[in-house]
Order: sequence, then structure tokens, then C-alpha cells
Amino acid sequence: MAETTRAVEREGERRLPMALAVLAAVGLDLLVPADFTIDAVTRIAYPVVLLLLLGLLVVGDPGRIDRERPWLRVTTGAMIVLITLSTIVSAVRLVRGVLDKAEFDSAGQLLSLGAAVWATNVIAFALWYWHLDSGGPVARAHGTSRRPAAFHFPEQNLEELVAAGWYPQFVDYLALSFNTATAFSPTDVSAIRHWSKLWLVAESAISLVIAGLVIARAINIM
Repeated sequence: MAETTRAVEREGERRLPMALAVLAAVGLDLLVPADFTIDAVTRIAYPVVLLLLLGLLVVGDPGRIDRERPWLRVTTGAMIVLITLSTIVSAVRLVRGVLDKAEFDSAGQLLSLGAAVWATNVIAFALWYWHLDSGGPVARAHGTSRRPAAFHFPEQNLEELVAAGWYPQFVDYLALSFNTATAFSPTDVSAIRHWSKLWLVAESAISLVIAGLVIARAINIM
């Protein structure tokens, strides 16, 4: 409770892990055939806009993520929304293609497409968890969040094994998202708010549908 009422002296997290995840989302999108994206114009504009937004974040808050400015948070949210929308479109078209028995060149092509969509979905959910939990990365670092934590990590019960002032950073949320998408559960992390529980359910369901349909169809193609 103390962290919600007074500032805590600790460094902001490094931006590199989050930036690499965004760059990975851009790269994965390029692996998705044009038929599974919104349109040709969007296919070109999407990575350009994402890189522009990421660049604005780096310029506006260079080094560690420690500046609490409304426009930075809005820019981060806009970037995550774009990644999410692109993932939704690709996932819906992939599922529709599998159900409609669309033609794929090979099982490998289908598996590659499914893996790209699945991985981008993991990144999108990781970014949302990271952006929303406890008011975001800056609020977590400064200990000034007025929003209750949505997740409880095991490190919070192991103070003797972690550095003083430990708080969850992007890599922790990426691991949470990956575990949810593969094990269909958050494994060692506890969701303690309704929204976080529902988002974990949504991610597990999406992952199960994509993996199940793609693998089943790939087996039929072989």
C-alpha cells in the first residue's frame, strides 16, 4: 500500500526489450502474405507508422522509461492498438482461410503463417499487460500508481532473491503472455483483477484456436 501513496526511488526500466518486441511485430507482419492483411496500402503504412511512433517514444523519453507525460502514454497506447488491430485482422483471415479450406502452397507455409500470427498475438498481449498494469511502467518504477496491481509475480514474495525495489518490467509481462499462450494459463503469475483474468482467458482462447486449426489443417496438407 505504501507505494500507492508515496514515490519510491528506483530506476525506470530500459526501453530496449519493449522496442525489440515492437520491431519483432513489424518483422512478423512482413511474413504474413498480403491476402491475410487489411490491404496493400495498409501493409506499407503499418510498419512505417509503428516505427514512427516508436521513434517518438525514444525521442520523448530517451534512455530509461521514467517520464510521466500524457502524450507519451497516449503514443504508447496508439502503438499497441495498431499492433492489436493488425493481429486481429490477420488472425481472423487465417482462421477463415483454414475453415474455408483456402489453398496453401505447403504445410510449411501454413505453419509459418500461423506461427507469425501467434507470435504477434503474444507480443500484443504482453504490451497490453505491461501498459495497463498498475498504471504503466513509469508509475510502477516511481511507485506513484493510483491503480491497483492486476498481476502478482512470484518475485514479490522472494525479496531475498531479487534486487531491492524490484518491480515487473516488460520481460516479465512477455513471459506471462508467452506462458498463457502455450500453457493456456499464467503459470507462476496470479491475475488478481477481473480485467486481467478476462484478458488471460481471451489470450488462451485465441492461442488455442489458432494453434489447433493451423496444426490440424497442416496435417491434412501433408
